[in-house]
Amino acid sequence: MLLPDRREYPRPQFSREEWQSLNGMWEFCFDDADDGVRRGLASGKKELPLCINVPFTYEYPASGIGDPTPHPVVWYRREIELSRLVSRRALLCFNGCDYETDVWVNGEHVTRHTGGFAPFFADVTDALKAGRNVFVVRCRDALDPALPRGKQSWTGSRFGCWYVANTGIWQSVWLEFFGEDCIARRSLIPDPRTYSISGELVTLRGIADEAEIAVSYDGKPVKRVRFSLDGKRTPYTVRLVEQDCVGESHYWSPEHPNLYHVDFTLYKRGSRVDRVHTRFGMRRIGADCTGRIRLNDHPCYQRLVLDQGYWKESGLTPPSVEAIREDIALAQQMGFNGARKHQKFEDPYFYYYAEEMGFLTWCEMPSAYHFCAEEMAAITAQWQEILAEACNFTSVVCYVPLNESWGVRKLLTDGRQQDFARALYRLTKAIDPSRPVSANDGWENGDDTDIVSIHDYEKLGDGFAEKYTPDRYDGLYPNGEHRLMQEGSYYNGQSVFFSEFGGIAMRKDAGGENWGYNDAAKDEAEFLARYESLMRGIAGCDFDGFCYTQLTDVQQEVNGLLDDEHRPKFDLDAIRARTRLPR
Repeated sequence: MLLPDRREYPRPQFSREEWQSLNGMWEFCFDDADDGVRRGLASGKKELPLCINVPFTYEYPASGIGDPTPHPVVWYRREIELSRLVSRRALLCFNGCDYETDVWVNGEHVTRHTGGFAPFFADVTDALKAGRNVFVVRCRDALDPALPRGKQSWTGSRFGCWYVANTGIWQSVWLEFFGEDCIARRSLIPDPRTYSISGELVTLRGIADEAEIAVSYDGKPVKRVRFSLDGKRTPYTVRLVEQDCVGESHYWSPEHPNLYHVDFTLYKRGSRVDRVHTRFGMRRIGADCTGRIRLNDHPCYQRLVLDQGYWKESGLTPPSVEAIREDIALAQQMGFNGARKHQKFEDPYFYYYAEEMGFLTWCEMPSAYHFCAEEMAAITAQWQEILAEACNFTSVVCYVPLNESWGVRKLLTDGRQQDFARALYRLTKAIDPSRPVSANDGWENGDDTDIVSIHDYEKLGDGFAEKYTPDRYDGLYPNGEHRLMQEGSYYNGQSVFFSEFGGIAMRKDAGGENWGYNDAAKDEAEFLARYESLMRGIAGCDFDGFCYTQLTDVQQEVNGLLDDEHRPKFDLDAIRARTRLPR
């Protein structure tokens, strides 16, 4: 099944006007002997024997190949014509490429990137020429559990709750053009308390000397500020209208997803060299003096659904931007006001539509599964890159650096692993202190966390109110196996989230390798009764929110509210009525 090309602009929350998509058909080959460099594939002079539809990976049918067999090294080649390179520089951009990536342009090595989930780019101006250009990409993705993989199997086949892997280019690739300098990185953090935005502008070449920030709302100018740059890295703060002059009608929330639009412009000696467009919602998410999470200083009960971001025909790669938007719309129709994007940093359009549609999102670091120095280095490096992007997304209201002690299996008692979890929490807060952090979501929570999180797959919700009281948290084993708090750590009044539960499969879908949590429901009536019991049990507890497992079926895991083609399995209104039971 060959899906249509992904031809939309790939990075909608930081867009330039001049760009060229490189999605579509590329030449392709496997390199199981890992001798492609020796054979001269990097030169671009040798055609490759297969074709692949980028950005879909070879393991899934949407690529045009559909071979789930592990191949640790793959190569891509594409020729394109460029005619407008007289006065413009060019960035070659990747939204996601798993895991180690080398890129050559016209035989010249232009960049190397390590990590499967964060975007990256390279200035390829000096390697390009007018007319025909040859792009070559080599990706190496070993089955190594010490490297961040998320839900991708490292055994060579799917098992448990781990799925067929995605190797190589799995998100969009494109060129974009600018003048003598450009914005390489930015951060933009709103603060309703001062009605301001602040952050840092980082330029690529450090030769621009001024920047302008122009803010508008509903098509009307709000503020325009021009300032000199301090070399490559310049902090900024832009104060908008005084809060008592505006009121909360312009704030962002699930009920009112109001957005400001921003143009960042760079100048060199008065001439414009780069302009990018973005947007933000004026909102604040954080704990109050009692530890409870508040949105814009008001209670905001989070009704989340666990979203793994897999598609039957394309794995981790969304088949279209419309498919992303439809998933959010279906979740909202079922009464959810957000999603925990599980073990994946998603396509930028997920966060784009989430902020536009008023949908809260949790950003989670994909796990590795073997604790060692290499795992710690890989997670730390990749997480910093993810945070550099996620901090700009209004919808993101929580960070999750670790999940269920994956990759830190001795977290309960091992001091080194506890230090690593503590370091990830503090690193996250140092990079972006504006959002809460669930340091190890599920169990074995430490002192260094803003959220104490609970995963419990009980069949029914009876007894939740008696089980989950603050005076019991320190000695509690939610699922009978894993302790809620690490040894030596104690509950200290933090916000509490019931961040995984449910997972109810239908009997007609379960069996063989297909599974859900607990016994499968025999029919829709039994499913709805169990779903309501769980929701009533949670409503009787003093939580700040919940996250139901899960949005869709994924391969052998058939406990979704939607099937593996993202079609509803149940009456949406019936789900909504139970999801939104009063607390």
